[in-house]
Amino acid sequence: MQTTAESNRLHANAAHPVELSLVVPVFNEEDSVGPLIERITQSMAEFAGSWELILIDDGSTDATLVNARTYLQQDGLILRIVELQRNFGQTAAMQAGIDAATGRLIATMDGDLQNDPKDIPAMVAELERRDLDLLVGWRKDRQDGLLLRKIPSWCANYLIGRTTGVKLHDYGCSLKIYRTAIIKQVKLMGEMHRFIPAWVASVVPSSRIGEMAVTHHARAHGKSKYGISRTFRVILDLLSVMFFMRYKARPGHFFGSLGLGFGALAMLIMAYLFVDKFIMGNDIGTRPMLMVGVVLLLASVQMVTTGILAEMIARNYYRDDDSPNYIVRKIFDRDLPDA
Repeated sequence: MQTTAESNRLHANAAHPVELSLVVPVFNEEDSVGPLIERITQSMAEFAGSWELILIDDGSTDATLVNARTYLQQDGLILRIVELQRNFGQTAAMQAGIDAATGRLIATMDGDLQNDPKDIPAMVAELERRDLDLLVGWRKDRQDGLLLRKIPSWCANYLIGRTTGVKLHDYGCSLKIYRTAIIKQVKLMGEMHRFIPAWVASVVPSSRIGEMAVTHHARAHGKSKYGISRTFRVILDLLSVMFFMRYKARPGHFFGSLGLGFGALAMLIMAYLFVDKFIMGNDIGTRPMLMVGVVLLLASVQMVTTGILAEMIARNYYRDDDSPNYIVRKIFDRDLPDA
């Protein structure tokens, strides 16, 4: 028996737009995807607005997609499943879900049952109350291993906060609420889902980004897709974030600044050697300083010319590139099960 709220959600249309799109990337979660959908449905039963669930199957090789499709006809549930052609990674899967979302707000969470969907209605209310553009979940009582998960996460959160200026306790929590108009201005690439607050801070003031303590459960099924090696990837990604946040639209300034710095140092060395050779009368032909000066001068020219090329490439990128970083194989929903 459908409730009035369920009926309203199922008949959401252009006149009654979806209030919240819940985006969940899943990869080889055959044991978790069924309980996940059921838990989401139960948790959102009292949500006042209309909502939809968008599952992104990121190239699963088990029965994740088959198990998820059994819920397409479930009463009271607007479910869409986006099947990607292969495994593109969590960032690309999240981007696919954001692109497919139609709600005024977007919520994202992991598909391994560690995030609790019961927190979502409260987070939506908190986002509206504080008039934020992004509300990030904080796994205050995190149910993960200390050595392999918590300590690397603490270090990464500290480094990211110091580098980006967006101070949060938990960058890695996938449970977040966004205003759709804001997050769709951000294009996620690589493995940059960890740095979403930093990317959002590039289009809105950091004062419009907040956090809220949320529930975190121990993993019940399957195994984590991450290990200690992700710490090194985070460091490399952080360097990329630093570059893109400051120099994405003007890479010539980055390389040009290095080139000018190298050139200035080279000129100082050459001036000193000139005085030493032609005024003091000393032999400089075998001095290491001469070689250092020449190398710095060449590096200066190379950095300046690289900056010019980077500016040309960046201008072409902003003019021409609108391609997604994922490929959709099929989209399944209630009305088009084999679209």
